[in-house]
Amino acid sequence: MERLTATPAGITLGPLALIADGTARNFVLEMRAGRFHGFIVRQGDAVFGYVDRCAHMPVPLSQQLDAYLTPDGTHIQCSWHGALYRIDDGRCVGGPCTGAQLLLWPVGVQDGMLITR
Repeated sequence: MERLTATPAGITLGPLALIADGTARNFVLEMRAGRFHGFIVRQGDAVFGYVDRCAHMPVPLSQQLDAYLTPDGTHIQCSWHGALYRIDDGRCVGGPCTGAQLLLWPVGVQDGMLITR
């Protein structure tokens, strides 16, 4: 099955409460064209979605379910290579791919529900 890097807009993923404030959660969507792997980071009422793929090498960022953030919760971190990414825009600020960027997964919150955009 092909691994996709985008999803259609308008998919409801569940309530915002699925993701505790200051944490991240993995989402896998099975679609006709293939399977999408992404994750969402929540900071208060703001959410930031990314395709679950390191900008340095095409591997998932986390080796452990939902473990996408540094221990202090300030950055996204690749557990394979140590690359550090800003949460708000996915830009790599440290590690082997400094300056590269994670692929955005457009998501938002509507009426308390996480949705794709």
